[in-house]
Amino acid sequence: MDSPFIYDKFVTGKNFIGRRTECNALKNLLENKENICLYEPPKTGKMSLIQQALFNMRMAGKQYIAPGISLYNVRRTESFMLKLCSALIRSAASTPAEYRETVESMLAGTHFSFDMERFSEHDEVVVLNAAPDENDLRSLFMLPDKIAAKTGEPVFVIIGEFQNLLELGEKTSELIFRIMLENMAGKSAENTSYSSYILSGSKVNAMKFIFEDRKYFHRHMEHIPLMPVDRREISDHIMRGFQTGGKVISQDLVDGAVELFQGNIWYLNHFAAICDSLSKGFLNEGTLMDALGMILSVHETRFRSATDDLTIHQLSLLKAILDGETRFSSVETVEKYGLHSSANVRRVKDALQKKEIITFNEKEEAVFLDPLYRYWLGRFYFGQ
Repeated sequence: MDSPFIYDKFVTGKNFIGRRTECNALKNLLENKENICLYEPPKTGKMSLIQQALFNMRMAGKQYIAPGISLYNVRRTESFMLKLCSALIRSAASTPAEYRETVESMLAGTHFSFDMERFSEHDEVVVLNAAPDENDLRSLFMLPDKIAAKTGEPVFVIIGEFQNLLELGEKTSELIFRIMLENMAGKSAENTSYSSYILSGSKVNAMKFIFEDRKYFHRHMEHIPLMPVDRREISDHIMRGFQTGGKVISQDLVDGAVELFQGNIWYLNHFAAICDSLSKGFLNEGTLMDALGMILSVHETRFRSATDDLTIHQLSLLKAILDGETRFSSVETVEKYGLHSSANVRRVKDALQKKEIITFNEKEEAVFLDPLYRYWLGRFYFGQ
């Protein structure tokens, strides 16, 4: 029997909880030929949202092609280009002959070529015969529109962990962004066959640097923020899941778990799955505490590693945030937490954002990006 608490893959259909507004927004933007960016912490439902919106479009009779890649392990320009090119080629062809014909016709005059030996053994079915140049990049970003024109269907290119392009260096990343933008800006609104990009990233502050601080894609990219899922809807989902297995849990315990994990549906599904495995009928507080210990033990090494990498001043600022302080640069806060000076506070805030531990919302309020790390830090490190 399938578990009602899925946390090891993205979900769609009956397993998708909440976020109807975001789903409709993403669907409408794609149908209007817009490019979209999403940046939220890891495991907050970005891919589930994308796949649910595409699922809804398919159910409504919309035909499309949606190749997708992740840039998580990309550290070289060539790797990015080969990964993206191969995903696009695979979306437009199904046999070796079609692969070769697509590469030769759509990428003529570039350094890309089809590699028959890699066809069955590798995701990347193309190679670069020389160091890539700007012409290769331009041809690559024109490829989705060419595929759309050939197939008669829109192409939605999904690129995950997009912020990792910054790892290629400022000069290279700016070149890639500039050529992408040229392609976006040069499209005709009348084209019935078109392509759009869905750019997703889990390093929130790095994505903010691209889209908000430097504004690389200003007016050519729509940002869809993920609003918190309604906590009552999450509680109902968990209650139904346990009821499916003939188990009983009080509403108060479920609400407490939702509060502890700040409504993070991934953590909650993982936590509920552990609770489910520990129980046979009635779930009491002891069962939930055992499950909490188990999920903390899974992540403790990661939390310790992140904390060991922090300076005294960075830890002091995190303590101030946990204590509810908001005026970090005030004389009182600086003295109370030993933050040295207001100038040092700015440096510490920047460092914690680069480490993707906190971010600041539109009200300039500090927010922990990982709710379980926030709990662990306060409970076990600072002993609150």
